[in-house]
Amino acid sequence: MSSEREFDVVIFGATGFTGKLVAEYFQAQYGNDSSVKWAVAGRNETKLNDVKKELGIPDSVQGIVADGDDADALNALTKRTQVVLTTVGPYQIYGEKLLSACVDNGTGYTDLCGEPAWMHQMINKYEAKAKETGANIVFSCGFDSVPFDLGVHFLQQHATKVTGAVIEYVKGRVRKMQGTFSGGTAASLKATMAAAHKDKSVMAALINPFSLAGNEVIQAQPDGNKPYFDEALGTWVAPFIMAAINTKNVHRSNYLSSYAYGKSFQYDEMMMTGPGEKGEAMAKHVAQDKSLASDDGPKPGEGPSKEERENGFYDVVFTGTASNGDMLAVSVKGDKDPGYGSTSKMIAESALCLCKDVSLNGGFYTPAAALGDSLITRLEKHAGLTFTVEK
Repeated sequence: MSSEREFDVVIFGATGFTGKLVAEYFQAQYGNDSSVKWAVAGRNETKLNDVKKELGIPDSVQGIVADGDDADALNALTKRTQVVLTTVGPYQIYGEKLLSACVDNGTGYTDLCGEPAWMHQMINKYEAKAKETGANIVFSCGFDSVPFDLGVHFLQQHATKVTGAVIEYVKGRVRKMQGTFSGGTAASLKATMAAAHKDKSVMAALINPFSLAGNEVIQAQPDGNKPYFDEALGTWVAPFIMAAINTKNVHRSNYLSSYAYGKSFQYDEMMMTGPGEKGEAMAKHVAQDKSLASDDGPKPGEGPSKEERENGFYDVVFTGTASNGDMLAVSVKGDKDPGYGSTSKMIAESALCLCKDVSLNGGFYTPAAALGDSLITRLEKHAGLTFTVEK
């Protein structure tokens, strides 16, 4: 990406809960790095200045006032930076004008979007223009879907190295996780379901596992919506709330790579709850839990305390039977809570990776398709993630 612009990355939404964590990470990790040129942006100048003061961000880091509804301000902002990092969701409500400005001006874009129907709409509406202008748009650069998209990528690389072929059916299994989902995730889920009730095309995009991958159903997919005892893994498994977005991104990665995982590739995600009656009871409890979509769920801007973020973690295993009959497995682990502590680091490194480490031709990408091994390297070096071959 061209380095002629004033900034490498502008953090849009820096006064919000997650945006503030991203700004804090940039200051801690890159505050003394003259090679990283960054700025913070939001709609309220006073709040921007307060955040800078609270986090010890120097005056040399600019605060840019821009409202998500102000097309002129967004146009001016996106002309100044190589990449916009936005945490302002739900994106189906607040995101299109900023995305459109990035596409118009050939500006890179990273977000935390877990809204597949909106992503489907934006790809259809703007991808041709993005390819013309050279704008590289990378959705889902947080917990959904970086660990999962890169985890499948990492396993398939391992399988190819060991056996010379990819794995046709990959299981993504959350072994352990401590942390709360964000208020933004809850708000996005509610906005998506509301839109689905009004528009049948939204529901169609949610149901189709290939709605981000050309829409054609090329291979029937496993049903991850019911708990069952997984004989191969020796544990009960339960539906995983983020599977609806992660699986679609993984299939898009396969699609964008000209089906590097194969056209018969299958993928599902579930939570491991353990063996025996206790594991069964937990799996059934998880399957019935609808708290994230309820009115009692977390609100946008709300989040866990610093102590809760620091004590959070996640451990996801990706496994499958290789072409030689061996069961292969890799894991992806994070050292902070998934929804905030780790997500803020993942999107920061994704934006910098897009800016500094890869060369793309414009279009709409997934983290694996756009950033791949370069992002894995960054995440292991700076962001507390580990990618491990287990067998």
